[in-house]
Amino acid sequence: MARFRLKSCVTLVSLALLLVIITLVLKALAPEDSPIDSPAEVKINLRQAAFQNQRDFNKRPEETKMSDPVESDKDAELQSTLRKFPPPNYYLHAFYYVWYGNPTFDGKYVHWDHPQLPHWDAKVAQEYPQGRHKPPDDIGANYYPSLGAYSSRDPSVLDAHMQQLRTAAIGVIAVSWYPPSTNDDNGEPVDEIMPSLLDMAHKYHIKVAFHIEPYKGRDEVNMFTNVKYIIDKYGDHPAFFKYRTNAGKLLPLFYVYDSYLMNSEQWAKLLKHTDSSSIRDTPYDAIFIALLVEEKHKREILTAGFDGLYTYFATNGFTYGSTQRNWASIKAFCDDNDLIFIPSVGPGYIDTSVRPWNFKNTRNRINGKYYETSLSAALESRPDFISITSFNEWHEGTQIETAVPKTGQTVYLDYLPNKPTIYLEITRKWAAIFGGERQRWQD
Repeated sequence: MARFRLKSCVTLVSLALLLVIITLVLKALAPEDSPIDSPAEVKINLRQAAFQNQRDFNKRPEETKMSDPVESDKDAELQSTLRKFPPPNYYLHAFYYVWYGNPTFDGKYVHWDHPQLPHWDAKVAQEYPQGRHKPPDDIGANYYPSLGAYSSRDPSVLDAHMQQLRTAAIGVIAVSWYPPSTNDDNGEPVDEIMPSLLDMAHKYHIKVAFHIEPYKGRDEVNMFTNVKYIIDKYGDHPAFFKYRTNAGKLLPLFYVYDSYLMNSEQWAKLLKHTDSSSIRDTPYDAIFIALLVEEKHKREILTAGFDGLYTYFATNGFTYGSTQRNWASIKAFCDDNDLIFIPSVGPGYIDTSVRPWNFKNTRNRINGKYYETSLSAALESRPDFISITSFNEWHEGTQIETAVPKTGQTVYLDYLPNKPTIYLEITRKWAAIFGGERQRWQD
């Protein structure tokens, strides 16, 4: 029995030594960079290697030194954010202003310190206050923005605006534009902001059209020059808005504010095919949309060679064009003459912070009912596009941008009892309705 136990022990020791020798031999034969892994470790390493190989395959040479995981995280975060928004409706445009400034980004307040404009009748003017507003607590607006007295140059503001626009399903912003080195009476040049605005708009799949303001000395010659400048500088940007016409041409679209300040003969030199100095059938051809104010302007717009008309003003009854009961007949005129019709709607109107005497044109928002009535009226006319006056024209109280209650020496209106996003939400609802109706009209 003892001999058997001894023999068993010797056998076990010999087997153990043999296993040790085999292991050492295998390890010596294996490459130094190929460690023997457990099955679980092998699966993990293969997965990591495959991921790395695929990533390296997709990278361009100039990207090899970039931090791809960080960029991927940013892209994934943006895509996740975009999925939260409704799709943009590119037939729904909003007038957008980049003329605001503050000391942090501009060295001073711009436009928030808007002056109180005197009435044209000196006797009436004496009855109302005059002078400039003093931001940030006293601004030239009857509402107060949730972003405060912001700067249009602030990237975080542009980002926030694009998110609000996407919340509202707005596909195109029509940006108030003056030629380089020129500006409105109360602001600074805005053209230099356009590259940043276009980049931010593209990030959120929003398009940008140009709303050409009545700059000093505007005529048919420098209009050609300025349209050429815009298309040469911005025309290839993916956010630059272009529209395919019934003839199949893909062209930029320009809104022309106060177009009636030039007579139809001047415009015809630019917009009629028959004139030798015409912009038509050149690389700078475009869709030009005139402002309709008086009824007589319909015929003048047609004679001038414009491609369509818009009404801009958010005050129902203020002008012939902005009077909603006229929209059906205006659309009929446009249909008869192959013109684009773009009615403009707004959430209300109040500009007494900058025109203290102008109570006549105030239109109460009625907790969103005024806006919904305007949108409904626009839709009934079967328009080609709908334009919104405005996203952020704070001086005239037409903004759909978020506003907050504010107390202090200056008394501000607010959106209560509704949320700051109430007008974005109304816009989103009607953007969907408009999209559905357009589809039905085409069917």
